[in-house]
Amino acid sequence: MPRLLHYSDIEGVYDDPDRLARLAGRIEDLRGPDALVVGTGDDTAPGVLPLVARGRQSVAFFEAVRPDAETFGNHDFDYGLDATRAVVRASPQRWLSANVRDGDRPFGHEEGVTASTVLETADARVGLVGVTDPLTREMSPRANGLTFEDPLAAVERELAALRGAGADYLVVLSHLGGMDDALAERVDVDAVLGGHLHVPRLERVAGTVCTRPGANGHAVVEVDLAAGTATRHAVDGATPDADLREYFETRRREAGLSQVVGHVERPIERTRSHRYDGESRIGNFVADAYRWATDADCALHNSGGIREGPPLAGDVTVADLASVVPFDGPVALARVTGAELRALCREAHSHAHGESRWLAHVSGLRVRYDRDASEVLDLRVGGELVDDDRTYRLATNAYLTVAAHEFPTLTPAHCVGSAAVQYEVLADYARATGIDPEREGRVELR
Repeated sequence: MPRLLHYSDIEGVYDDPDRLARLAGRIEDLRGPDALVVGTGDDTAPGVLPLVARGRQSVAFFEAVRPDAETFGNHDFDYGLDATRAVVRASPQRWLSANVRDGDRPFGHEEGVTASTVLETADARVGLVGVTDPLTREMSPRANGLTFEDPLAAVERELAALRGAGADYLVVLSHLGGMDDALAERVDVDAVLGGHLHVPRLERVAGTVCTRPGANGHAVVEVDLAAGTATRHAVDGATPDADLREYFETRRREAGLSQVVGHVERPIERTRSHRYDGESRIGNFVADAYRWATDADCALHNSGGIREGPPLAGDVTVADLASVVPFDGPVALARVTGAELRALCREAHSHAHGESRWLAHVSGLRVRYDRDASEVLDLRVGGELVDDDRTYRLATNAYLTVAAHEFPTLTPAHCVGSAAVQYEVLADYARATGIDPEREGRVELR
C-alpha cells in the first residue's frame, strides 16, 4: 500500500513553534516503510522568521522530518537564487524541478536538483516529477533571472523517462495552483499533489487524485496510491516534536522582534474572507500606514500581500505586524494619473479560479464597483471625484511596481520615492497613531 504524506505552503508555520512541532509530529505518526514524505513548495518562505533567516530556518524542519522529495514554490525564491541554493545544499530531501532553468542549465543542477526521480517504498517504485508556476518570474522578482518552461510539456517529457525506469506509480509535485486540473486532464498520472493556492483540496480530476493540504502547516494529506484515495489529517492533537519546538522558540526570541508597539482592544481578523471580499479593518490599517509614511494622496495594497493568521489582539509586537506583511520589500511612492487609478481599480477585481475576488485594500480612496459590468461606477480621492488627467501620489508596496500579474498598470517608471520596509512602516505607524482601524465604506462592490 504505497502512501504519500503531502505538506505544502507551510511558510507561516515557522512563526508558530507549537504548530510546527505538531506538524512534524503528525508526519512522524503517519510515517511507515510504505510512505514517502513530499512537499510542493513555499515551504521556506514567507514569514517573520523566514524574513530574518532568509529562508534558512526551514533546514531545521527538513532535518527533523527528513522529507523524501520537494519542489519549488514561487516564495522559495524570495531571498534570491543564492539563498535558495544554500537551502537546497543544506537540506536532506531530493529537490525536483522539471521546468525551472538558470541560463542553459536546470536551476540547482550543481546542488543536485533533478527534474524527476524514482523512489522506492516497501512495496512500490514511485516516479516523481516537480514543476513550478511560470508566473514565478513576476510573483518573485528575485527569480527573474530564471526561465520557466511550459510545465505541462515538461511533465510529459519526464513521465516517459520515469516509465522507462520502471515506476509503478507516477506522481506530480506541483506548485501550479489553478493549472493542476489542466495537468491532470492532459497527462496520465496517479496523483497531482498541489500547492500555491491555499484552499485545501481532496478531489479527482479525469481519474487523477488531486490534493492540496492548505497553508501554514495546519494539516498533512495522506494519499493511498493503490486505492486512489486521499485523507487530510489536522495537526491538532499530534504529539509535538519537543526539540523542534524549543529550537524555534529560541530562534524567535533571538530575532529581536518581540517589542510591543501597540495594543488592540477589538481583535482585527485577517482570514481569507477579510483579505479578498472587499474592505476590511486589517486592509485599512495597512493601506493607512503606507499613506501616512509617504504623505501620499492615496494608497493601495494587494490582498494577497496580507497573510492569513491569528487576529491582532491585545499587545501587538513587531513580529505580529511582520507576520501581516512578511516581505523585505519597501513601501513605494508612485505618481499616477486619475485614469491610471481607475485602471488599477478595474484590475482589483478578479474572477480567477472561479471566484469573484477583490484584490485591493485602499486608503484615501473610495471606489464603487460593478462586478457584473466590470466597471468603476464612482472613484474619489480625498472625497473629490477623480480627474483622469490629474496626477496623484500613490503609496503602495514596491513589489506591485515590478510584478505585472496583479496590477499591470503600475510599472517601475511610476516610482518617485520609497519609505521603509513594509512591516517597519506598520510598526512605526502603530507607535505613532495606535492600532484601531475601522471599516469606512471605502470599497462598495455591487
